[in-house]
Amino acid sequence: MAEALLCGLQDEFTCSVCLDTLTDPVTIPCGHNFCLMCLTDYWDQSQECSCPQCREKFTTRPELNRNTLLNEVIKKLKKTALSSPPPQNYAGPGDMECDVCTGKKFRAVKSCLTCMASYCQTHLQPHYKGDALKPQSWLILIEI
Repeated sequence: MAEALLCGLQDEFTCSVCLDTLTDPVTIPCGHNFCLMCLTDYWDQSQECSCPQCREKFTTRPELNRNTLLNEVIKKLKKTALSSPPPQNYAGPGDMECDVCTGKKFRAVKSCLTCMASYCQTHLQPHYKGDALKPQSWLILIEI
């Protein structure tokens, strides 16, 4: 039952900057969570220090410490997701199809604004790992 609860909460463990599962999660004073690198990059590129989600402004840049409890929960969530078979989410009417799938296409979960393609969960990971397609500041994935 706990595993089903974690799988149902996966969206709660998503970074609102990169739209992926939190990596090295940090919690800022307003209570929102982000990937350490996403928040660091966001603040490095910004004139002021504010929350990317609620826009609360901070007079000084808060010290970022990894949220170890949240990190452990996410590790367990990933382990559970890897050990259970992926759901067969085929694209239906009104769904965006994965551009990489052949035959019956799975529902796309993210689209890349750089290469203009949409990906199912299975084909999304190779997109991150390809040398020319590694997520950088110019690579933007949006959740569908």
